[in-house]
Amino acid sequence: MNNLHKGWMVALLLTGCIGALTEASGGTDRSEYRSVPTRATPEQTRLYKSECGSCHMAYPPGLLPARAWEQVMGGLERHFGDNAELDGVTVESLQGFLIANAADRTDDKLSRKFSTSLAAGDVPARISRVGYFVKEHRKIPEKIVRSPEVGSFSRCESCHPRAEQGSFEEGEIRVPGLGVWKD
Repeated sequence: MNNLHKGWMVALLLTGCIGALTEASGGTDRSEYRSVPTRATPEQTRLYKSECGSCHMAYPPGLLPARAWEQVMGGLERHFGDNAELDGVTVESLQGFLIANAADRTDDKLSRKFSTSLAAGDVPARISRVGYFVKEHRKIPEKIVRSPEVGSFSRCESCHPRAEQGSFEEGEIRVPGLGVWKD
């Protein structure tokens, strides 16, 4: 067994680290909008935040199915208009993290809603094109989404201050210029 395979075996054994830390810090409430949990090693989390989070919010992987993450990682040379190519080892590590924590690979309630809102063969290029996302954001006026403070639906953190941590609790929603969102 080569070192790469040994590393992946260790990573798989340690995948509960983040979830255990979340639970230990009081993150046990699993309402449908609460945290989207991840099973990742600290190294995978650091790598994901440093590589992907250096250009945009490090989206919780449980918001897209594995097939969508495979497409994203397979097209980094044309990543939403930019060249985001990475070396092979980094791509393999990030892709493993994203797929292991994808919407269709976890039993998290919110992730399941994202996953089951897609047709069997759908491969959404963006989280904002997933049926459940569309349903939950349908009442938001275009002028709010396109405002300079928000910009687009891709900027989750504009209204969900703890989005990068996987928290989309309704009581936490703060729309720039409007304050607390009341549905």
